[in-house]
Amino acid sequence: MKHPDSLIIVGAVLIFATFLTWIIPAGQFDREVVDNREILVPGSYRAVEQQPQGISVVLLAPVKGFIAASQIIAFVLIIGGAFAVVQKTSAIEAGLYNIIRICLDRPSYRKILIPMLMVLFSLAGATFGMSEEMLLFILITIPFAHALGYNTIVGVAIPFIATGAGFAGALTNPFTIGIAQGIAELPIFSGWQYRLVVWASLTTTAIIYVMRYANSEQARIDNDSLSPGSSSFAKEPATVVQEPLTSARAAILVVFLVAVILLIIGSTFWGWYINEITGLFIGVAIVTAIIGRLGANNAIAVFMEGAGRMMSAAMVIAFAKGILILTSDGKIIDTILYTMAQWIEGAHPVVSAQLMFFVQNVINFFVPSGSGQAALTMPIMSPLGDLLGVTRQTTVLIFQLGDGIGNMIIPTSGVTMGVLSAAKIPYVRWVRWVAPLIILFLMISMMLIIPPVLMHWQ
Repeated sequence: MKHPDSLIIVGAVLIFATFLTWIIPAGQFDREVVDNREILVPGSYRAVEQQPQGISVVLLAPVKGFIAASQIIAFVLIIGGAFAVVQKTSAIEAGLYNIIRICLDRPSYRKILIPMLMVLFSLAGATFGMSEEMLLFILITIPFAHALGYNTIVGVAIPFIATGAGFAGALTNPFTIGIAQGIAELPIFSGWQYRLVVWASLTTTAIIYVMRYANSEQARIDNDSLSPGSSSFAKEPATVVQEPLTSARAAILVVFLVAVILLIIGSTFWGWYINEITGLFIGVAIVTAIIGRLGANNAIAVFMEGAGRMMSAAMVIAFAKGILILTSDGKIIDTILYTMAQWIEGAHPVVSAQLMFFVQNVINFFVPSGSGQAALTMPIMSPLGDLLGVTRQTTVLIFQLGDGIGNMIIPTSGVTMGVLSAAKIPYVRWVRWVAPLIILFLMISMMLIIPPVLMHWQ
């Protein structure tokens, strides 16, 4: 059975929220602006007159949501287009492939090859949100693992587990951190210093887990029924596209690296927000198109195609913002927040944060899209965190961990099922192999959430 699209889920929530405006008692908190952010005033909740919403409001909600979230939507569409231009040049693929080739040609490098590749894939997930694109590298890493004497699971784990760890410990992922912080009214990509600790912790754990398995007898190709006969990639290694690292592609990689550095400096020291970061990546797209000699018309077509791939995320953001507007106009959003806060009233903020992490993991099963989940949950989680003593920066961290970790195992993730299908790895076998790592990731995440709660991370 096909999992319903994120837009269907958000649309259903919109209709359900309209129904709730007729039955949930209306209420409202006072609000105040602190550090340019509107927050709820604890203890100010009071009952107000009921404001039930009708069909016309449901139809207008996505339009109002699109207008209200226009800045974030523009950010998502333009970033999607810019990354498509970079990907069109195959510069990233060429860089990674050539690293693999160099290490295969030098046997002395083989011991550090898997950790080095996993760090690179993890950085890809942490910085520009590599996810579906990782499927391309399965074409390289499975035959590469077989050439080193490892089984198919090792070949899949190198890019998939590493990218997943990087995605969960994201530093500058525009499709999760960027959207979540924008909704939470935080400076985009702020707090990267502690996120670097989170990224390093998850990535190191992933590398140790994969390397321990790779060094075991179970990982040998001779002991694996999947390798090489049942792997479609092992049968057809010639399908691997061997991209040469030309001077133009090397220059594009330098441009991309400089952009990431400017992004970190700008968001940390120069007060950059969504507009400035979006402008930076427009510049990256233009320079990349010139260096890659894509041609004006071709570059525009690629940019539009990349932006088009993000249209689903943009619509989810609009619908989710529409839900918030509808529930705010219906005077029930504050009642929902007040009730949730009452359930765990008196609990230490550390406990509240752990419960929020649990809720985020449950939601991730049904909405595995990072951008969709950010749009759906952050409008609720941010003010809830304000009431519970959990800062918005910590709430974003809880979101990214809850979104990223489960995606490596849940059957509702299209990337997970696509990887396993392509590699011919049965889902049950994958679950048996990866479950201990997921449990370890969850335990580490729960511990990593504690320090920012205690130090009131801003």
